[in-house]
Amino acid sequence: MKQPKKFPANFVSSALLIAALQAPFAAFAAPFAYVPNEKSGTLSVVDTATDEVVANIKAGDKPRGLAISKDGKTLYVSDQPNNDLIMVDLEKRVAAGTVDLGESPEGVSISPDGKWVVAASEVSNAINFVSTSTNKKIFAVKTRGKNPEHAVFSPDGKWLFVSAEEADSVDVVDVAKRKQVASVKVGERPRGMAFTPDGKFAYIASELASMVYVIDVPGKKVTQQIKAGTFCNGVTMAPDGKRVYVSNGKDGTVSVIDTASNSVVATIGVGKRPWNMAITPDGKKLYVANGRSNSVSVIDTDKLSVTSEVTVGEMPWGVVIR
Repeated sequence: MKQPKKFPANFVSSALLIAALQAPFAAFAAPFAYVPNEKSGTLSVVDTATDEVVANIKAGDKPRGLAISKDGKTLYVSDQPNNDLIMVDLEKRVAAGTVDLGESPEGVSISPDGKWVVAASEVSNAINFVSTSTNKKIFAVKTRGKNPEHAVFSPDGKWLFVSAEEADSVDVVDVAKRKQVASVKVGERPRGMAFTPDGKFAYIASELASMVYVIDVPGKKVTQQIKAGTFCNGVTMAPDGKRVYVSNGKDGTVSVIDTASNSVVATIGVGKRPWNMAITPDGKKLYVANGRSNSVSVIDTDKLSVTSEVTVGEMPWGVVIR
């Protein structure tokens, strides 16, 4: 029987190197984290492989909420004083257009199917729905809570949960019906929200109560309360749904909640006035925007400790990762 041909080791190494170089770059590239800086009017672009700022993008006068389109090409950013939703071309890293919204837009999120980007407008007391296919505002839904801040889709896209600064409840919008259909009482000043991957539960941080409320999504009711740090606000869910991370503004910490027991299992010190956060797709690194430190703390979620502090612009509001 004919024996297979053997190649020298250096030939095999060279062939593997060439194949690696020819493979799509995206397969090896780490995701980027985008940080809106309120006072600087910029977006800091952080390479999550090196945790260094690699670019700064001009984005209106006071960028806040942000979300990335499903295809990863467009970053939507709310520009509060100009009442706009800015569209940033992520390949060119430049602002590529705007959509007129209601007054003082803040939190922004994208629907699971990628068809809608929504922005909460504080003064208008409404959630604006913008079509990602036309980049035009199609309709708005009025909510009961005053000064809506965050609007977050459930994983199935059926519900939109809305928190408001002057409220003690979370408003529930039926996306198909295009109207608010329920309200769930929590603590004073609900802020950040996150759903478990299966969509069964939502975790809501109420700032003035310094509590996290667990909402049964199908039943639209609170099932548990978890004591967090002082003035808790940002909420981020781990991709596997096993942990929830909550930033505590006054304490300068992040609480780590185990979703199986709904108990705090760790508290991690970060910068001053930690606000909104984002986690890498593999769940290994959590990025925390520190509004008064002008930095982003990077947390190793295995070690539950800060591994680096990234200097960004003035008053970072949050983070989104793609």
